[in-house]
Amino acid sequence: MRILKMQSKFLEEFLESLSKFGVLYGPAWRNGVLTYDRIDNFGDLALVDELPMIPLKKLFHPKRFDMFQFDEEGFTPDYSLFEKRVVLGVHPCEIHGFLRLDDVFLEEPSDPYYAGLRKDTAIIGFSCLPTENSLCKSTGTDIVEEGFDLFFVDLHEFYLVWVGSSLGHDMVYEREEFFDKTVTHDDIQKYIEWRMDRDGMFKRSFSYWNMPDIMELSYDSEIWKYFGRKCLACGQCTMVCPTCNCYTLTDIFDVTNKVSGRRERVWDSCMFVDYSLVAGDHNFRESRADRLKLWYTHKLKAFGDEYGKPACVGCGRCIETCPVDINVLTVSEALLSGEVPKD
Repeated sequence: MRILKMQSKFLEEFLESLSKFGVLYGPAWRNGVLTYDRIDNFGDLALVDELPMIPLKKLFHPKRFDMFQFDEEGFTPDYSLFEKRVVLGVHPCEIHGFLRLDDVFLEEPSDPYYAGLRKDTAIIGFSCLPTENSLCKSTGTDIVEEGFDLFFVDLHEFYLVWVGSSLGHDMVYEREEFFDKTVTHDDIQKYIEWRMDRDGMFKRSFSYWNMPDIMELSYDSEIWKYFGRKCLACGQCTMVCPTCNCYTLTDIFDVTNKVSGRRERVWDSCMFVDYSLVAGDHNFRESRADRLKLWYTHKLKAFGDEYGKPACVGCGRCIETCPVDINVLTVSEALLSGEVPKD
């Protein structure tokens, strides 16, 4: 992989020039909330260590959209969401998040909506420093080696820039006067020192790689009932998780023509009681304890059994959003101890 160097003073002009390759998106403050949004004014771009609360998955797996229109003759797919996009300021854990989604949506038969949105989107990654709830060091997602077109590591006076794709090379060639092709030994040493300093900033950790075995051994633990009594079944943990991808489909008919309409796809959550409801009014996971156990087992064990890596990418969003303090830290600590927590 090619590594280049860019002086910090050139960053803004270079990033603005990427609009040639698609509509610019990135983290921006909207009404006091950090969110991924279209960047029409470059001053809105927030290259900060914090993560937007709703992850980047919303650009590839939209919260709500029409899949197709139908009538008695057939159906017409709706690909109006597709556009060339360049997403700026993407953190490593976020990149690992949509690489996990790739495993789900791009395996055959692939999801044409996700595949189209991914194909049309360039990723410009940026390094970050850990915040209060960052767990990416524990999950091995603090560094990324794929899934981006360009990746910038901020070393203050300059950036080291990893080129991850042919599109990334095209972006560099477009403004190659901003880049120095010679990366010296001193530059690499500065990067290594930055890595070491950053590693010492993490405040939290958990036994990520032990969790698959712990989950299997704890399947019948009373700990799940404890957390089930606390859980509000609000689904916030699933909405903010970068790798959750459940959705529901609804056919909405035209009120003037009962044989035509549209099919809508909307995010859903396995934390909702109706999610596991099937014909005959049977519900295989009616209790909140069972639904929590399903979610954590899938996140920390089952996904890894199927795709090679657990689904948690250590972003810490579940810690920040759960109003009753149920998250990957509190659950893993309880399961590792084998004891039901005391309130």
